[in-house]
Amino acid sequence: MSQDLQPYADIIEQLKPLVNEPEFNKVLLQIAGDIPKEKRFLLKMEVKRLAKPCMRSIDLRGQVDGKCKSYLHDGRTHYMDEVAVDKFEEQIRIFGGYTFGVYEAVQHTENNFRIIREKEEARDKSTANTAAPKKGSTILEQFKVPTVNLLDYRQRNTERMNFAVAVELFNESNHSIKGLSVDVSLEGLQVKLTKETVFKQNELLQVYFRGLEGEFTMDKKNGIAYRLVKTIRKKDVVYLALQRATERPDATFDKFLESFIHGNKRRYKVNMNNTIEAITSKTCEQYFSPRSPTLPIYIDSVEDKLMPRFAMVNEVNRETVSYWQDEEDECRLGFLLSQKRLNMLHGMPAHRREMFVFSFTHLQNDKVFFYSASYEQLIEKEGLKQIFLGFGSKKVSWRVFKLTLTDMLPEQAHTPLSIPDSVGTKIKRQNTPPSPRLMSKLKNLRYLVHVTDVTSIYGQQAYTDFKFNRDHLAHLRVFGHPRNQKTVNIDLFRFKYEEQRLESRYRLRSQIELRLPHDDSVHTGVSEDISVHGLGLRIELSKEYDGELEGQVEVSFPRLQQITQSFDVMHLQYDIIYHNAEKNILHLKAMTGDAGKSARAFFEELIKKNKHSLEEDSGEEELPGMGQALRCINARNATSLSFLMNKEGVRYTPQAGIIGKQDERVSRLVTYLTEKRQVNLEFLFRDRKLDTPFMQSGIKQVKLENMPLRQELLISFDAKQKDPRMAIIPRYSHRFENNAQRKTFIKEALNRGQFIAIHIMLTTTGKPDLSMLQTEINYVSVYAIHRAKELENKLWSLAACSHLIDVTDEVLMRYEFDDETISANHDPTTKQVEAPQSGIQALL
Repeated sequence: MSQDLQPYADIIEQLKPLVNEPEFNKVLLQIAGDIPKEKRFLLKMEVKRLAKPCMRSIDLRGQVDGKCKSYLHDGRTHYMDEVAVDKFEEQIRIFGGYTFGVYEAVQHTENNFRIIREKEEARDKSTANTAAPKKGSTILEQFKVPTVNLLDYRQRNTERMNFAVAVELFNESNHSIKGLSVDVSLEGLQVKLTKETVFKQNELLQVYFRGLEGEFTMDKKNGIAYRLVKTIRKKDVVYLALQRATERPDATFDKFLESFIHGNKRRYKVNMNNTIEAITSKTCEQYFSPRSPTLPIYIDSVEDKLMPRFAMVNEVNRETVSYWQDEEDECRLGFLLSQKRLNMLHGMPAHRREMFVFSFTHLQNDKVFFYSASYEQLIEKEGLKQIFLGFGSKKVSWRVFKLTLTDMLPEQAHTPLSIPDSVGTKIKRQNTPPSPRLMSKLKNLRYLVHVTDVTSIYGQQAYTDFKFNRDHLAHLRVFGHPRNQKTVNIDLFRFKYEEQRLESRYRLRSQIELRLPHDDSVHTGVSEDISVHGLGLRIELSKEYDGELEGQVEVSFPRLQQITQSFDVMHLQYDIIYHNAEKNILHLKAMTGDAGKSARAFFEELIKKNKHSLEEDSGEEELPGMGQALRCINARNATSLSFLMNKEGVRYTPQAGIIGKQDERVSRLVTYLTEKRQVNLEFLFRDRKLDTPFMQSGIKQVKLENMPLRQELLISFDAKQKDPRMAIIPRYSHRFENNAQRKTFIKEALNRGQFIAIHIMLTTTGKPDLSMLQTEINYVSVYAIHRAKELENKLWSLAACSHLIDVTDEVLMRYEFDDETISANHDPTTKQVEAPQSGIQALL
């Protein structure tokens, strides 16, 4: 692009997707109408040039800060790094093929050494006193993003047209104000005033359309009756939202207005703010729901009895379902959601209905026995907590689940379009509520229980330090779930899987034998699960091992060998990548090369069969629309914070935040000193200057391994500070050397103000289901095709999602803080503790 056109780069970007559209010249005139005709002609020629087919090959080897690989496209080989490939594919979608625009965009990525050098030279030229503040300000501002309420948007009964005309408003006391209309519909009107209004909400007003008196003969004595619904103030301007007063109809004006809007809506444009809001909301839902770590379970309330009925399974939370399946694949989630626990949750304060449940399994004679206990159960009797947590945490099947109960309504299953029925029969059909038959299945649903696996390797290590007398292990029987106990049947519904799928761990509970190269003895145990492509294996030995655990081991599966003749599973070679302090829990990885070939081949085949059964389970629904109805209910009742990120150059930056309904502590943290409907996520990226910042390196790891990544963040929060960077002191758990350091940090945080712990899960995004968005995108394109293209490009630019779960109470429990401290930490304003000079002060 020439230097002359550089100031118009944004306009060129808007025009690129439309270059081959019939409306190109019209849109050019709309968005560049105030640019001189000669310059506008040059812009048009530049966009046309960028759209011409390109025959050049791209070779970025040695030119970018990244590893280049061969990339085949339409028979032509290019050499590009990951950043360039992303840019290449993005531009291919924009231009519809390989053009000069694609070629040039790939040469200008942010990690290109030439671009980096040019930016450094430009920075050196700028004066230090102007450049430094701007840079710091820009860096911090990028972490402040708008909040989105999933599937919560306005639906209009009639189309609203942007239309500015002089109006005069009178109230019943004959006080008048002159203003200008902003938009108008058959049912309402929005008026802009330049001075403060004297009108009150719900007041009846007479509106005189002074600017329409030439088009329509108005009644000079009586205006059109409207009622004031809402007053909005933005800086020096006041907006009045008015609704037609149905008790004072005017059929003649209605007929004129309907005709006027129909004849002029393409000229003045339909107001599509609510439709754009709906597309944004649905886009976020598309990336949130299919990869949320939380398993939503829908609860019936009949005669004051709470009964789990349905669960919504996605690519990530299916691990929770798998964990609670026995050896015959029967779902035992009913053990986790017992009537006693549901009643306990229901009886808690509405804003804090949550509990943590600890569990492990025991395999005996190939049969799975489940044990689980909530924290409330463990403190009922002296000593139970030490025994259960101390013993259970030494099991490979150890898990910690957070249960959150929230209210819901069956009516939330209906998600109409943002477009009025009057636009067309297709729209009207899509706005039809769910069938009576479907609603009859939902009619008794009153609550959602969100089940989230928040197990932490650091937590498991801490619980293993709990001392207990092994002679008292018999006390654990009370927490065992009898195998003959009938559990409630929970119907599972699955999200529609798209092309890109995350891998997960697959449950594999079977007897194993382990041999070490320097030890002739055989160690028995059980396997828990396998991971992607059969590379990973987690096992638990029957007894703690007191020797050295390093290097290579041989694992045998006697039971599995009995059912397969095609593979030798008695001599599988693995490397040890982790073991706990007691050396009874091992994480193994199949050896590379020929040594690990047998393990990889067998488990890849086993996983393929597992996937096949999953796909068979997710077939046609018995009652069409049921899965979509449950999905909509869940999206409208998120209980924890999530946020979406896109990729800008080599960095991932947040774009939108999804606030949870019962996430008071985290919500207060992210909205601290922010504007309304905004969150500040800077503290999650505070380690961005370190060698391996968690968010940036974590997403790369997720992309590489195709599996979600979990981490824990400990936070010291002092709401008395007026600078968010001083108020919020974060530290990722893996940056502490040991549990003693973590406990010291927590003590200092409690003294300073409030301690908060967050369980963070990172995932990449899958391919969105455009069927949920296409109708509204098409509607926007009728009146503003460039706006529709922008929305679609934004949809495809989202690359990662992060889910934040508040685990503060569980972390305090694990480090043995008393109940009084845990309770006081919910509302730190009640504490009057003078903070000592501490390690946190040093961090400040």
